[in-house]
Amino acid sequence: MESGSIVSWEKKEGDKLNEGDLLCEIETDKATMGFETPEEGYLAKIIIPAGTKGVPVGKLLCIIVENQGDVAAFKDFKDDSSAAAPAPSTAPSPDSSTPSSTSASVPAPSKSPVPPQADQHSRVYASPMARRLAEIKKIRLQGTGSGLYGSLKSTDLAGMAVQEQEAFSAEPAAAAPHRVEPGQAYVDIPLSSMRATIAKRLTQAKQMIPHYQLTMTIQIDKTLAMRKEVNERLEKEKAGIKLSVNDFIIKAVASACKRVPAVNAHWMDTFIRQYSNVDVSVAVATPSGLITPIIFSADSRGVIDISRSMKELSARAKEGRLKPEEFQGGTVTVSNLGMYGITMFNAIINPPQSFIIACGGLQDLIVPDSSKPEGWRVAKFASFTASADHRVIDGALGAEWMKAFKDNMENPAEHYTVR
Repeated sequence: MESGSIVSWEKKEGDKLNEGDLLCEIETDKATMGFETPEEGYLAKIIIPAGTKGVPVGKLLCIIVENQGDVAAFKDFKDDSSAAAPAPSTAPSPDSSTPSSTSASVPAPSKSPVPPQADQHSRVYASPMARRLAEIKKIRLQGTGSGLYGSLKSTDLAGMAVQEQEAFSAEPAAAAPHRVEPGQAYVDIPLSSMRATIAKRLTQAKQMIPHYQLTMTIQIDKTLAMRKEVNERLEKEKAGIKLSVNDFIIKAVASACKRVPAVNAHWMDTFIRQYSNVDVSVAVATPSGLITPIIFSADSRGVIDISRSMKELSARAKEGRLKPEEFQGGTVTVSNLGMYGITMFNAIINPPQSFIIACGGLQDLIVPDSSKPEGWRVAKFASFTASADHRVIDGALGAEWMKAFKDNMENPAEHYTVR
């Protein structure tokens, strides 16, 4: 990330600050998050106002002073430094004594496009703190607020109706689409910071990484049978969880990386870095764009544990509430479009990773079966296409990994457990 935006300031100039107070809300290219006060003091000067976008990383955001009496000294302070320069520790003062101050700078977030006018079916925009407060108090978020572009802040929640539990647990509605009005030939849709970042990174990946693809169509009857058996047991135990096919795919990918560890590596320009743990990034579609939350150490975790983590991460990803460390990193990536009826596709490698596997949907194919009177039966298959970086993974090595992955999917009980 190179730049971003300030969504809102939760404190005003002159306010008393306690360590850990929410100072402002910033939006990175992947998520919106709160920036907490680093230490006690008083907010003397806000340098970058709310709504500013394109703020470079490292830019001075505000001045915090230790004593309330020093606030006035920074009333007319202006930051003339560049983004990369260290933040000034003093302000011009008529005398030789300079009040003690602290400058706050953060990785600058980037602002989303102006949301469409809200109606009863449109997405409600709210700050992370407002959403957390609404969850705790079971408040129905609705209408526009006092934040940037009408987003709801925590102070806007007073008087909102407490919602029914069933409605509270429902998924948020998707954002209203941009529409071409009658008489218009087209509509220009502003780029969100996430969309701009996706475009930049994947264009660079496609141009710079020597991709090649390997495809296998794999019979997954035994994986489906194991999933059915485990889900029936979990239902009897009232475990409150149901495993998906994708959970088994994540585990099979991690297991294959342990069997062929050279695939679990990154290209680092002057060397190849091979990882011990298999941290699987999983592509998740959100209203703002694609994001890849990470299942850390998937090679040493059971499918049930993976499933719990994946459901929780996916839900927070769609709400824009992931922490940076939950989506930045990963050693390999899984992208699954099978639930949309896609049978096969090629995915673009997520740099600096060297490997991504694209998963297609289930297909019914006829296979020989001498135990059947007709001599055949219908089996469940799925096509998987790996995209690999030829600088790191030669074709034969990629094929070896695909063979291990195929074995994991065809005979899951022989290679890993669900717990």
